[in-house]
Amino acid sequence: MAVLYSFRRCPYAMRARMGLIYSGQTVELREVVLRDKPPSLLEYSPKATVPVLVLPSGQVIDESIDVMRWGLDLSDPDGWLAPDSAEMIDKFDRGFKGHLDRYKYSNRYDQVNAEHERLAAFEYLLEIERLLQETPYLFGGKLTLADVAIAPFVRQFANTDRAWFDSQTISGVQRWLSEFLNSTLFTSCMHKYPKWKEGDAAILFPEGDV
Repeated sequence: MAVLYSFRRCPYAMRARMGLIYSGQTVELREVVLRDKPPSLLEYSPKATVPVLVLPSGQVIDESIDVMRWGLDLSDPDGWLAPDSAEMIDKFDRGFKGHLDRYKYSNRYDQVNAEHERLAAFEYLLEIERLLQETPYLFGGKLTLADVAIAPFVRQFANTDRAWFDSQTISGVQRWLSEFLNSTLFTSCMHKYPKWKEGDAAILFPEGDV
C-alpha cells in the first residue's frame, strides 16, 4: 500500500488528500508535525515538505499536484482532468502563493509590506471572480482539478483577515469558497489524526484506523 506523509493544515497536503479521496485511493497516512519531522520523511524526500507519497514500488512523489494526478490517472469518474487547467494552477502556485506567504507571514521577510502583498494576491482573485460570476466553478458547471488545487490557498488567504476578505466585492469567489469549505470532499480531508511515529499502528486514509 502507498504511504502518504501529510500535515493536516498544509494547503498542499489538503489538495493531495482530496485527490486521493475523490479517486478512491486508500493509503497509509502518516501525520507529520513540521517542527519534528520523522527521519523517514527526510530519507524519502530531502525537500522535507509535505505531501510525500511513497508507492509500493519505491517510487516517491513529493509534489502535491503529482500526487493528485497519480490518483486521477487511476480513477477520474467526474472528469477532473478535463479541461486542461495546468496553466491556471501553475499561475496560482507560482504567483498567488508567493504574495500570500508575504502577506500572511510578512514578519518573516525583510522589507515586505503586508498590505502591498495582500493587494497583489487579490489581483489573482479578481481574475477568477470574472469566471465565477459566469459559472459555478472555475471551468464551468462542475468541479475540476483547478478548483480543488486552488481553493485551499484561497482559504488561507481569506482566513488571514477574514473580516477584510468578507468585505470585498468578490461575491463569486466568496460563494465558491464557502461551498467548497462546506463540501463533503473538503470536510472529509480535514479529520484530525495523531502525530505518526515509527512503530505506530497503520492508519488508513480515507477509511480510518486499521
